[in-house]
This record gives sequence, C-alpha cells and structure tokens, in this order.
Amino acid sequence: MATIAFIGLGNMGGGMAANLVKAGHAVHAFDLSADAVARAQDAGCTPAATARDAVAQADIVVTMLPAGRHVRAVYEADVFGAAPDGALLIDCSTIDGASAIAVASAATDRGYRMVDAPVSGGIAAANAGTLTFMVGGAADAFAAAEPLLAAMGKAVIHAGAAGAGQAAKICNNMLLGATMVATCEAFLLAEKLGLDLATFYAISSQASGQSWSMTSYCPVPGVGPETPADRGYEGGFASALMLKDLKLAIEAAQGADASVPMGATAGALYQALANAGDGGRDFSAMIRFLDGKAGR
Repeated sequence: MATIAFIGLGNMGGGMAANLVKAGHAVHAFDLSADAVARAQDAGCTPAATARDAVAQADIVVTMLPAGRHVRAVYEADVFGAAPDGALLIDCSTIDGASAIAVASAATDRGYRMVDAPVSGGIAAANAGTLTFMVGGAADAFAAAEPLLAAMGKAVIHAGAAGAGQAAKICNNMLLGATMVATCEAFLLAEKLGLDLATFYAISSQASGQSWSMTSYCPVPGVGPETPADRGYEGGFASALMLKDLKLAIEAAQGADASVPMGATAGALYQALANAGDGGRDFSAMIRFLDGKAGR
C-alpha cells in the first residue's frame, strides 16, 4: 500500500482517486473545490487543507489539472520541496508538451522521478477504472508508475521520453474530434436521404465506415449502446475540453511543421459549437450544431 497525494478532483480526478482507494492505497486528496474534496472523502480519501499538506507524506503524487500553467504552478509552489525526496510524480493532465517536458526536467533536477500520463476514456472510464494511460518518461519512472496506473485503467502504454504521453494524447484526440465530426455528418446525411438511423448504424457499424465514434459513442439518441446522446448530451467529455485538446494539437502541428487540415477543420467546428453555447455539452453534441440546434 502506498501513500498517495491526489491533486485535482474534478470529473476525471474524483473517480481516479476513488479507484486508488479501492486498490488499498491511502489517498490524501486536495482540490480548490470544497464539494470535490467532500465527494473524495465520501469515497474514502483523506481530505487535505492544502496541496502542500497533501504531498507532505506522499510516496506518490498524482495531479489532474486543467492546463499547463496550472501544472507548472502546482509543482513549483506545492510539490517540489514539499513532497519527500525520491517521491514518484505522475501528472495525468492533458497539457502542452513543452510544459510537460519542463516540469519533468525540473523534477529530475530535484531528485524526483516523474511521468506525464494523460488519459483516454472519459468520465465513465475514470469511474470504472478502465482508462487508457499514455505515458512519457524514463523507463525506471514508467516501471514505478505502471502498477499504480493499472489500478485506474485497462491499458498503460509507455509512449517514450518525457512529453511523449502528451504527444500521443493530442494526436489521439485530434483523430477522435475529426472522426466524431464525420460521424455526425454521416448520420445527418443518412436521415435526409430517408434512411432509418438504427438501420444505418447496423450497416455502418459492420462496414468500412466503422469507428469508435460510431460503435462506442454514437451521437444519435436511442441508437447503439447508451451514450451521452441518450442523456441530452450531458456528462461524458465536454465539447470545451475537446476544443482545448484540438488547439493543443494544432499548436503542436504548427511547431512541428505538420499539415493537419482535418484537425484544423475540426478545431474550427468545435470553436463554433462552443460559441453557440454548447461548450458544456458532450463533444458528440456536434451533431446538434451541424443540424442547426446548438444552444437550444
């Protein structure tokens, strides 16, 4: 059993921290939201008054924060020098690669082992412990982190050196964002051509148009397995978060001189969806935007 500090208990972090408790670890939890800390306490975590208090006795520190600036600030102000020497640091946030590399370098300089380990799977997978982790960092740091990450996920994959986890995540989510747009377009076109949408799903889910967006996360209510579409596009992975990831991918592509026309188009469409008032809805709500119903 390890003593773990978990900082960042939002929609994803709360479920992840709870699964570490279920695995038998002692989890000291902190978030700026008192409600989030209370939910973590109900799940068996020990609440901490501050981030520094949470990490003071930790063997392992796990963070799940909104953006690179938050990750940099928390590690510089609250983790480095406050966590015990030699602690393992795991950042599960989705952030820009430059921030991930900079924080990992600073951690190494201070004698810590660190990995960037962004996740895929959404809120349901965070709660169920079936996330996929894509991990960047030195081999010894990955080996130390892998058992802990396995308590929260179904797959833990070493992507390479520091920052490689973030690179894999933004490439994956750029593909997902573009695929969801195309899936929504296909369903709307099928409807306008007079096809029954359940019938179209039965065909395309077993044909060459099949994708995860089609078969596991169908954007049409009442078609396929239950998804956020069946709950008014509430829950799941917010469109605003998809937009954030697409922006990270587009920025990375510009820095790498890579051409990403589909990713850029998806980014523009998700920006329009957010501007229309649906940034808080699940990213499959793109179908509402394409059908002229966003914001209603």
